[in-house]
Amino acid sequence: MQKPDENVVIITGAVGNLGLATARAFQSGGHKTVLVDRSQDRLRDVFGSVAASSDHLLAGGVDLSDPVSLEKLVADTLVRFGRLDVLVNTVGAWRGGKPVHQDDLETCDFLFTANLRTTLLCCRAVIPQMLKQRRGKIINVASRNALAGSAGYAAYSASKSAVLRLTEALADELKASDINVNCIMPATIDTPQNRAAQPNADFTKWVEPSTIAEVILFLASDASRAINGAAVPVYGKG
Repeated sequence: MQKPDENVVIITGAVGNLGLATARAFQSGGHKTVLVDRSQDRLRDVFGSVAASSDHLLAGGVDLSDPVSLEKLVADTLVRFGRLDVLVNTVGAWRGGKPVHQDDLETCDFLFTANLRTTLLCCRAVIPQMLKQRRGKIINVASRNALAGSAGYAAYSASKSAVLRLTEALADELKASDINVNCIMPATIDTPQNRAAQPNADFTKWVEPSTIAEVILFLASDASRAINGAAVPVYGKG
């Protein structure tokens, strides 16, 4: 069993609502974090208090849709820490509202890139090092919408369903090497953006980012070592 302060955790989308809550949860638990975003400036603005710490790495300028960029991220992580133990893929996007035959192909491409391609490439980037260590945890973020399609949200539901299937396949491939791969399925997350988009909704039924982060923290812990290939519902009261 590894102590928390020995764990190195890569968190994509670290300045987003869920990414920030997840980063704070791991940092509070004593973990070392690699905080990933396209913008180094955004990372400094949000995580300036840990920027000078040897226990944390602000990894800006990373394009999660580019394998070369991700190779550099992993290399930089190993130079700083010598290992990586946990990957949390919080990057994702939501768009919807149009029926399939009217939706722009650009929207479909955007959602499959933001939700599936980034998750797939991030997993591919870290797995070789985890195989060398014969230890690792990968936590992906799917969605409640991954379980069933609904009118106006075909591309989003399909992209998140693909994340779920990817999680299951990776879990089956990697379980013999003591690498656990799981995903969470949030319902509507209580964020300022979602409140603005749905001002008449009952926000008390939504799930807070900090609550989701606690579930992610558990899946990254040794206590979850018997859980592999799971899709954990995190619905709040919805």
